[in-house]
Amino acid sequence: MGKDEFKEFVKSNPNLISYVKSGKKTWQDFYEIFSLYGNDDNVWKEYLGVGSAASVDLFSWLKSIDVDGIQNGISSIQRVLGVFQDLADKDGGVTKEEYKPRPLYKHFEDWF
Repeated sequence: MGKDEFKEFVKSNPNLISYVKSGKKTWQDFYEIFSLYGNDDNVWKEYLGVGSAASVDLFSWLKSIDVDGIQNGISSIQRVLGVFQDLADKDGGVTKEEYKPRPLYKHFEDWF
């Protein structure tokens, strides 16, 4: 089996790309498997069936998300943040004497 056959095999099985991108396998690893076993062996079941199963798992996970629950959680967080903001405003709202710098030409005894 040559490089051209391997390239065609990879083109027809794009699930292999995810293994290389994730660092689980290298192209060299897949080429060696391809050189030893070809493209019709059971050794490829492990690598070729994962992409479709992963996409089905992802889709079922997305379907199981409770959007209303997430919205309620976000609303609760916003209310808590609002309470903290109110508390911060009240603490910061205490009137403090504003800083007035002393004029440079005045001395301490000339202050009054």
